[in-house]
Amino acid sequence: MIRYYARQNGKIREVSGIADAPWINLHPPYEDGELDSFSTQLGLTADYFTDPLDIEERARYERFDEARSIILHTPVINESAKENEAVYITIPLGIILTQGKLITVCSSEIPVLEKFIESRIRGFDPSNERLFILQIMEQNVLYFLELLKKLNIRRSLIEQELYHSSRSEELRSLLRIEKSLVYFVNSLNSNELLKIKMRRTDFLGVKDNEDYTELYEDIVIDNNQAREVAQLYTNILNGTMEAYASIISNNLNKFINRLTVVTVILMVPTLIASFFGMNVRMPMGFGESQISFYLILILSIGLSLGLAWFFKRKEIL
Repeated sequence: MIRYYARQNGKIREVSGIADAPWINLHPPYEDGELDSFSTQLGLTADYFTDPLDIEERARYERFDEARSIILHTPVINESAKENEAVYITIPLGIILTQGKLITVCSSEIPVLEKFIESRIRGFDPSNERLFILQIMEQNVLYFLELLKKLNIRRSLIEQELYHSSRSEELRSLLRIEKSLVYFVNSLNSNELLKIKMRRTDFLGVKDNEDYTELYEDIVIDNNQAREVAQLYTNILNGTMEAYASIISNNLNKFINRLTVVTVILMVPTLIASFFGMNVRMPMGFGESQISFYLILILSIGLSLGLAWFFKRKEIL
């Protein structure tokens, strides 16, 4: 789907044609041949629009005679129905500058761009390409930080549940959060390297503008902070998972130990009953005695209680 946007009366409005639209947003669902037709209309190769649709595409920038291209990673909610998948994943976001137009293309609808469409970004003007790109990068980093806070809160709540019960559902939820953090760390690393290279080559041409340069430096700092926070949460979660794995293993060992002790205690009366239950004559007429049953019962209970006391004293039971 191709949508055209322009700033009118202080707000972002959708317009009907490409001529009046400084910002063009491409997002699913895509019709057959839609991207090829659009690339032909602009006189660009289709790779500009298909590369960001590859979820494995790395963060990078390119400069050609006909256009400039930037690909960075942005977080989205994972819509996979599988229980073992990450809560959030990251996908490439393509930004193309050509013929006075800024084109964004992605394989999914992105919450970061929704803020611009809904005019929730102060001072946003799609005709100002440099500022628009900086604001996209800024909002992307802020969205990373927002999701990191949500994941950390979710992790804390799950840990509180694990204090009372070690159910597999909570452990699977922690695993999903851990996968999300791995996506975030890798994507933030890629985005940081991209921004450092763009700053070194002055790809956006902001070197001579003090306000833009300061904003760009703040974006790089915020991205580094988000990366460190994601790495910190990943380390904490790894330690938590290892700790709970050790606790579960220790509890299992205790359970097996107690079950073994109970088995040994119950084996004594079983052994005694087996001896006296043999179909042979007992010595000294013990088998004909009227109290033999009670003596065997008392002997079995006594030995079992003695074993239980011994194991308890040794802190085995």
